[in-house]
Amino acid sequence: MNGRFLRRFATSVVLLAAAGGAVAQLQNGRYDSGNLGGLRQAAPMEFKADAVYEAGAFPVFPPELAAGVGLQETTSFCNLCHSTRYITMQSPLPAATWDAEVTKMIKAYGAPIPEASANKIRLYLQQHYTPETRKQ
Repeated sequence: MNGRFLRRFATSVVLLAAAGGAVAQLQNGRYDSGNLGGLRQAAPMEFKADAVYEAGAFPVFPPELAAGVGLQETTSFCNLCHSTRYITMQSPLPAATWDAEVTKMIKAYGAPIPEASANKIRLYLQQHYTPETRKQ
């Protein structure tokens, strides 16, 4: 088969599919015969000069982490780059994986965590968020 035949065939298939879709929408009552091919759109909202248009802040509820030694360091240092929700929203990780995660945050992402605090964070995560220790 040559390329010209394939282009014509593909164009025919697309046109047939579009026509079939329009007929199906007409039969389902989404269109009437007078507005086929037209788009219905809501009228634009009329803004008033003396009105106040604003939205409140999106509420953010931090997760409640387990109490224990290292909670303060975990909350302080982890929140520098991301929410502590990353700890609670995933499946519990094995202790070795938490060790690797803390190391990755420091070495790969440049988290400014002193070694003493990193050790407390590791121990905290291993004591509260492994498959064996996480409380649901």
